[in-house]
Amino acid sequence: MAEFSGPNPATRIWIGRTVFLFLSIGLMFLSLLPLETTPRGWAPPNFLLAFACIWAVRRPTYLPTILVGLVFLMSDLLFLRPPGLWAGIVVIGTEILRSRSNALRNVTLIVEWLTVAAVIIAMTLVYRIVLAAVVVQTEPLGLAMIQMMLTILIYPVLVGISHFGLGVRKSAPGQVDALGHRL
Repeated sequence: MAEFSGPNPATRIWIGRTVFLFLSIGLMFLSLLPLETTPRGWAPPNFLLAFACIWAVRRPTYLPTILVGLVFLMSDLLFLRPPGLWAGIVVIGTEILRSRSNALRNVTLIVEWLTVAAVIIAMTLVYRIVLAAVVVQTEPLGLAMIQMMLTILIYPVLVGISHFGLGVRKSAPGQVDALGHRL
């Protein structure tokens, strides 16, 4: 699928936001499907977090803060996490990535990957520290670390899917939209 196209830039932005919303709902639905009847000894990557980081870095206009907050609040409620904690941490993490999106625009995938990895590690540690501070029972630390590492490792694959399949590309330095606004 090519870059989101439409009659004007506002339409492309709303299409991008809608695609992210439906992608998020689909990922949450797939995560809730009872595909296995026995407990796993590993945790799958957090695809929702990875896609949010990709979109925050590559096309921040497609990912408004309120959308990130609502999607992750919904995931908190569906996955029985403390409501709003992970959502707030992800909002802060994606805002950090959004603020660096211009600087990450003309770097290699390796530098972008390392930057996102640092943010994901920080988000995971802050989440675990806050839960430990308020004495909330959580999943074992090993499972959380496996999920964090798999999320970081799957990031380049999801960048490829976002780039080639969903049309979420980095804007080039100095690129403008049809109205002459910088991207």
